[in-house]
Amino acid sequence: MSKSIDLIPGETDSTTEAIIDTIANTTSDVREAIATEREFADAVNPSGEDQLAADIEADMLFEERLLDIDGVGTYASEERESVTVEDANGHRHVTMDPLDGSSNLEPNSGMGTIFGVYDTKPPTMGRNLLAAGFVIYGPVTSMIVARQDRVREFVIHDGDARVVDDDVTVPADPTVYGFGGGVDNWQDRFADYAEEIEERFKLRYGGAMVADISQVLTYGGIFSYPALEYRPEGKLRLQFEGQPTGYIIEAAGGRSSDGEQSLLDREPDRLHERTPLHLGNKALIDRLETRYERSH
Repeated sequence: MSKSIDLIPGETDSTTEAIIDTIANTTSDVREAIATEREFADAVNPSGEDQLAADIEADMLFEERLLDIDGVGTYASEERESVTVEDANGHRHVTMDPLDGSSNLEPNSGMGTIFGVYDTKPPTMGRNLLAAGFVIYGPVTSMIVARQDRVREFVIHDGDARVVDDDVTVPADPTVYGFGGGVDNWQDRFADYAEEIEERFKLRYGGAMVADISQVLTYGGIFSYPALEYRPEGKLRLQFEGQPTGYIIEAAGGRSSDGEQSLLDREPDRLHERTPLHLGNKALIDRLETRYERSH
């Protein structure tokens, strides 16, 4: 790229900045993998989901390039069983969902990449995040980067990252919602909440978490993948999806929750631990937690 991504003016964390730059630099190769590695691989990830060749290729690209950065100690991915240790003395630790929404590859719908940069080795809690972000491989390649209490949006094109929004915030007047898991599988307490939301807002749900969260950041609202009757622990992974996106939404002025508390306050016991997930405007998340508390 012609210039590095400046997380915050005066930023001195060179390793974290190098991680963000490397992820941005890798997006063109991930786009190529999306176009050329479309078949299913003869493998499943640690969560038991069928892997596409593009999942594996994206994971390999990120692992190789991120572990080559001085100061990066470990790399952990949704696509691999355990943490890869490169430098036992490394002070930065990266988690990745290398290709979020890869099931959308066949119909050519939205996909993305989710990442977190931690100061402790996973599994670890979200309060140990130093930065987080996601990439959307849409009509343009865009990148959201959250650091401390600031969220910025970049468009990546021809090797250059250009700032298009220097201060991304969740709009105060929410208008959209997206709920995963299927109505028939929702627990009663979420179904009651969802009915209230559906009467007020417009449905925006595309099957790729990054695209659905981008809707919330753009228009205000709520995205949820709740606890399900057959899967009370939820579907999404806390370390790879829940904590990084929770960090982004909270840095943008919203809230994250597992139904009881911030996703950043959850401390995983296992690398691939799942969680119910709710992200959006503070008032909407507050209302959900209040309803859940009353249902006990």
